[in-house]
Amino acid sequence: MKKTVNISDAPKPIAPYSQAILAGDTLYISGQIAIDPYTGKLVEGGAAVQTKRVMENIRAILKEEEMDFSHVVKCSIFMSDMELYKDVNDVYGSYFQVDPPAREAIAVKGLPMNVDVKISCIAVK
Repeated sequence: MKKTVNISDAPKPIAPYSQAILAGDTLYISGQIAIDPYTGKLVEGGAAVQTKRVMENIRAILKEEEMDFSHVVKCSIFMSDMELYKDVNDVYGSYFQVDPPAREAIAVKGLPMNVDVKISCIAVK
């Protein structure tokens, strides 16, 4: 069984995708960027500020399905430049202080709306 997850406490999708899909006990969260879900606007600031907004968007989606960051088993981090790695990693790491999930962190040529960071993840109940 597949359930679509779209909530008001996370940004509305900017393309044809859902915020997340729950399949059985596994939640697949689409790549989140630093959009404030209440204003619909990108947050101002560098990679650290953007990463915090992204992680809070992910937190809201997890909470909707009665999960938290301890349920996350895999993340994919996309950055506009590897020079941002430390800033992104410092904020990201603060959400996973014990038993962090598997992940990759890569630089890509471009991201939606010219953001610096985009993160997707998979969580399991």
